[in-house]
Amino acid sequence: MQKTATTNTINLTDQTTEIAQSFYGWLRNDSLEALIAIGVGVGLFLLLRLLRGMGCRLLEKREDPAAWRSVVARVARRTHSFFLAALAADIVTNVVAPPGGLLTAVDFIFTVSAVIQGAIWVRELVLVAIAHRAEQGDADHSALANAMGVIRILVNIVVWAIALILVLDNLGVNVTGLVAGLGIGGIAIGLAAQGIFSDLFAALSIIFDRPFRRGDTIQYGTTTARVEAIGMKTTRLRAVSGEQVVMANTKLLEQEVRNLRLIDERRVLLILPLQPNTEADKLAQVPDLLRAVVEAQPSTRFEHAVVIGMNGNSIDVELMFFMTDPPAEIMAQTRHRVLLDTIRTLHGVGIEFSDLTPPRG
Repeated sequence: MQKTATTNTINLTDQTTEIAQSFYGWLRNDSLEALIAIGVGVGLFLLLRLLRGMGCRLLEKREDPAAWRSVVARVARRTHSFFLAALAADIVTNVVAPPGGLLTAVDFIFTVSAVIQGAIWVRELVLVAIAHRAEQGDADHSALANAMGVIRILVNIVVWAIALILVLDNLGVNVTGLVAGLGIGGIAIGLAAQGIFSDLFAALSIIFDRPFRRGDTIQYGTTTARVEAIGMKTTRLRAVSGEQVVMANTKLLEQEVRNLRLIDERRVLLILPLQPNTEADKLAQVPDLLRAVVEAQPSTRFEHAVVIGMNGNSIDVELMFFMTDPPAEIMAQTRHRVLLDTIRTLHGVGIEFSDLTPPRG
C-alpha cells in the first residue's frame, strides 16, 4: 500500500513537472501568442464575473422576490470564481492550441471544476425550490425548519456522492465497485430504517402538499380534532373532547382525512314529522312557508322542503338548506333559530307536529 502511494506521488510530481515545462517552453518559444492568450483569458474571466454580478442585480431588482427570478439569482450567486477562471482558460486553450500537456491539464481542471460547480448549482436549486414551495401560504415554520434540515442532509449526500463518482471517473479510477457498494449500502440503510423514512416522507408530504395545516380542524375515522403541531414522525392533534391525540404521519395519511376548514358550505337536513291527519291543502303551503323561514336567516341558501313519506304515526317533511358561512357554531345557532321559527310558523297556520315522534335532524 505504501509503495503504491509513493508511486502515485511520483507520477503526480512528474506530471506537474511536465505541465510546468510545457508552459515554460510555450512562453519561451512563442511568447507573443502565450501573452495574448493569457491576456484574453484574464479579460474573459473578468467579463464573466461582470456578467454574473449584473445578472444577479438585474434579477433581484424585480418587485416579486418570491418569483423564479429570485431563485435564479440565488443560484447564480453560487457560481464560484474558480469555475469562471477554469471556463475562461478552457475557452482560450481550445482556440490557441497550446502544447499538449498544458491543454490536457486545463481540460482536466475545467472538467473537475464543472462537476463541482454543477453539484453546487443542483444543490442550491433543489433547496431554494423546496423552500420556496414550502413557504407559500401558512406554513408550520417549526416543522419546516426540521424538514429543511433533513432535506439539506439528504440532498448534500446524493449530490456530492454523484459529484465524487464523476470526479473519480475523470481521474481514471474504476468506479464500478464504488457505485455498486453505494447502491447496496443505500438499500441496507433503507431497509433498516424503513419505518423512520416512511414517517419522514409522510411528514414532508404533509408540509409540502399541505392536505392540512396547523390550526385546521380535520376529521379522520370517528375522530374530529384540531391540528396542533406537525412533526417529522408524528402529528399532534387536539380532539374536540379535549384530549391530545398523537398520530404517526404514515398512519394518518393512510386514512381518509377531511379538512373541515376548507368547507365552503354546510348542509343542514331536518326531518319534520307532522300529524298524519294534516290536510293536503295545508301541506301544499309548507314548502313556501319553510322557504320564507330559511331565507329570513343570514348566510343561508334554501334547497327544498318536500314530503318524503307517511305512515300511521306521521307525515314526514324533509327540509334542506345550506349555510354559506361554514363555521360550525354559526351553523348550530342558525339551525336552532330555523327550528324555532318553523314551529311558530307551522303552528300559526294550524299545522301540528306528530305527538309520537319528536322533531329531529
